[in-house]
Amino acid sequence: MRLSLLALALTSVAYGADSKPLLNDKPLPSLAAPSFKEPLDATWSQAKGKWTPDNGVLHMVEITEEKHVPVLWHKVGLSAAVIELDFKQDAAGVFYVGCDADKHVGRVVVLGGTVVIQEDTAKASHTIATQKYAAKAGEWHHLRVEWKDDSFAFKIDDQAPITAQHPYFATAKKRSWIAGSKTADVKNLTINGTVSVAEAKK
Repeated sequence: MRLSLLALALTSVAYGADSKPLLNDKPLPSLAAPSFKEPLDATWSQAKGKWTPDNGVLHMVEITEEKHVPVLWHKVGLSAAVIELDFKQDAAGVFYVGCDADKHVGRVVVLGGTVVIQEDTAKASHTIATQKYAAKAGEWHHLRVEWKDDSFAFKIDDQAPITAQHPYFATAKKRSWIAGSKTADVKNLTINGTVSVAEAKK
């Protein structure tokens, strides 16, 4: 009985205190859990915008001259992933969690009154799953994103989880990323995952 309770406790820690697996039914290795109390390590890259760790919170600011939303890369390709974070935007905007190969593969997008899953076989991303939900500006929201094989899933706050399938999601990944419009704050970011075979050989 004690061993069973211990296993259950470890699973809860691996997936977050109030989260249940969406696609990955077994705990995945922990790959990143930055404290945001010191500079980000070499596995991270500020692709666009300015990202500043500050006492447990990562501040994101758009740089107007770049003409692109701020993007932060985690430079590890994952064949299976569980990404969890809390985010807050000062004004209504868009927030993303996604993954790339040589180009974008898939993403979860929080915008307006909806949260969507998109695939990127074309330049204009295709929305293949939608949930109506207004993530209010000025409030913290919890977002969990998972991918595995040809499936993508998300859960935001206390809403029901949403899952979608597309063959392109099975593309070998080179990195994951978070992004947003204008300004946003991020905290409690964790990335668990299985490193893609091609990436592991590098």
